[in-house]
Amino acid sequence: MGLWIGRPGALREITDGAESFDRSPDLGVKEFVSLGGGVTTWAPPSRPRRLKLSWSAMQPDDVDHLDRLARRVDSPGPIAVVDPLSRNLLAAAQAAGLGDPGRWAVSGTDILLYGGGFGEYVPNSVSVEKVPDANGPDLFWQHPLWPGFPVVAGMAVTWWAPGLVAKGAALGQLRIEWYDAAGTRLSTGVTSTTDAPMVRTAPDGSAFMRPAVRFTAKGLWEMGPSVLAVGDSAAPLSAGERPVGDGCPPYSITRYTHAATAGNGAFRDITLELVEVTA
Repeated sequence: MGLWIGRPGALREITDGAESFDRSPDLGVKEFVSLGGGVTTWAPPSRPRRLKLSWSAMQPDDVDHLDRLARRVDSPGPIAVVDPLSRNLLAAAQAAGLGDPGRWAVSGTDILLYGGGFGEYVPNSVSVEKVPDANGPDLFWQHPLWPGFPVVAGMAVTWWAPGLVAKGAALGQLRIEWYDAAGTRLSTGVTSTTDAPMVRTAPDGSAFMRPAVRFTAKGLWEMGPSVLAVGDSAAPLSAGERPVGDGCPPYSITRYTHAATAGNGAFRDITLELVEVTA
């Protein structure tokens, strides 16, 4: 299994494995040394992720796909990169239940978010204000740009909210909403088994997924950690693993090169560099 790259709704799997794949975050930390030898540091509030990939060879159709993306032939961007090695597609703070309440959405007026608006490292809590009916309320994990997190039809995904489970939240369902490339909802996957990860396969026509939970009683609970991953991750997650969020942000291609085609039709020495779009 390779990685998927492209515009949501038109992701393409690059089956040739990258020989070099650096996805380190750009920390941007500056160090200042005073005359007396004291050291202070400054870190920017936004720490975008950068991807640097290289392949020794790649099939022509895959190179054509990357070439169109790099030259913005079909769209100005941004693009998505879905890395199956990413252990959690949620961003770090969102995966930990911290910070800006805008990382979540709620259905109806009987469910409220508390805490995270007071600082990036403040835990968020969710409050269900009245006894729910059969249709909710629901709490959704939001992507920062798109209607949901990018997927392709046939992709297996795993979703779980173990932090809410550990806090004793009255969860009735784990849910994944599936959307097409235009942002129209296609269907919703549901399970009433909330004390274990939910594993589902993206249906035909799906381009995005949006994970959610549905509550069944009044109460106030801290969110805690949550996990959204590519593939069937039920076994390690059920053993108590809580992967730190890697994120699945929108990217812009900043550098792309390749050498001439080889005798067998494959291209050589392909490099691709991308930076997270944060605004």
